[in-house]
Amino acid sequence: MTEDELLKLDAQHLWHPYTSFSKPTPVLPVVGAKGVRLELANGQKLIDGMSSWWSTIHGYNHPVLNQAIIDQTQKMSHVMFGGLTHEPAVTLGKKLVDITADNLQHVFLADSGSVAVEVAIKMALQYCFAQGHTQKTKLLTARNGYYGDTFGGMAVCDPVNGMHEMFTGVLANHIFAEAPQTLTENGEEVAWSPEFINDFKSKLEANHHQIAAVIIEPMVQNAGGMRFYHAEYLLAVRQLCDEYDVLLILDEIATGFGRTGTLFAYEQANIQPDILTVGKALTGGTMTLAATLTTRKVVDGIEADGKGLLMHGPTFMGNPLACSVANASIDLLLSSSWQERVDAISTQLQDELSICSELNCVKEVRVKGAIGVVELHQPLDTIWSQKQFTDRGVWLRPFGRLVYLMPAYIIEDTDLSKLTSSIYNVLSDL
Repeated sequence: MTEDELLKLDAQHLWHPYTSFSKPTPVLPVVGAKGVRLELANGQKLIDGMSSWWSTIHGYNHPVLNQAIIDQTQKMSHVMFGGLTHEPAVTLGKKLVDITADNLQHVFLADSGSVAVEVAIKMALQYCFAQGHTQKTKLLTARNGYYGDTFGGMAVCDPVNGMHEMFTGVLANHIFAEAPQTLTENGEEVAWSPEFINDFKSKLEANHHQIAAVIIEPMVQNAGGMRFYHAEYLLAVRQLCDEYDVLLILDEIATGFGRTGTLFAYEQANIQPDILTVGKALTGGTMTLAATLTTRKVVDGIEADGKGLLMHGPTFMGNPLACSVANASIDLLLSSSWQERVDAISTQLQDELSICSELNCVKEVRVKGAIGVVELHQPLDTIWSQKQFTDRGVWLRPFGRLVYLMPAYIIEDTDLSKLTSSIYNVLSDL
């Protein structure tokens, strides 16, 4: 199939994420990927600064991850998880228990991050219902959060600034506190103040009798604005959940596996969640897989009514191929100098993106771990910017007012410099 034929058929039949079918954003045909480079059908190679939506932390086509998939295909690619089990899933469950908070001892394997959030919400609701607290049907969360595109996740995304406003009135009606105060504001550091938790505290105090759980992204609100907030805020959330006997769900689908500088972002607040979701980098970006972890307290609570059934069971739950490559990815990460690499990326992002703050179009530059963000005063034209970046040999996918980087941990300094300089050069043309 020629490149023109491929693009024509794509335009006729395929819907791409967050885009119009009749007036789609142009797409580029990819024929290969290796390391941090995407190879296009025309032979051009682009340095990927997105890690395919933050998942390919080891880079593309890693031989260790490829071999894990090849080896597993010789045994079985898939088998139902109902009534059956297998070594890749059991091993993965044990690995996840070992590397997460001590209280998290039970693992539900899901298809994707959105499904893992659905499962987490369902766990919290069933826990409350089994205790006889059937009035506890709501969640409390902070504005500017994002938890996926399925209906449970959409219901706790920001109802105004999120991507799902059109579904207002259809989605479950939850409770939203003010967004956490960010670490910086207009480029200036903002010191922590206890008053930053006041709105959250008042919402929980007034509504705890109907709140089953709090759900929040620890330390970084990702797709809701790439907002970094204080560890003290997260610690206070944990303490308030304990005070009012409300479960705490932490969504680490984007931040887990080292992205913010610690293996999991909640470690920076020295807390433990009641329920934790992970995904994206879990398989090193090779296959779709996520997990929801929880405590013995939650398991026992769900079973308190004598039924003891968590009402969820995806067809591809515990897929052996995905579990095998997830095991390989976790081993690869833990055996590497990932923390030094993330620290080095963070330093380089701070050094090289700071010049962007001098541009009139830029509101703020901020960095946390291997996340670099340039926030603009006005939204960027996606079609224009995509061409500008690809012409410079890099792949970046800005959204709204945000141009951001989440590169693979293996990226070399020179490649990262090309990404950062491309951002500055493109924004200089605005």
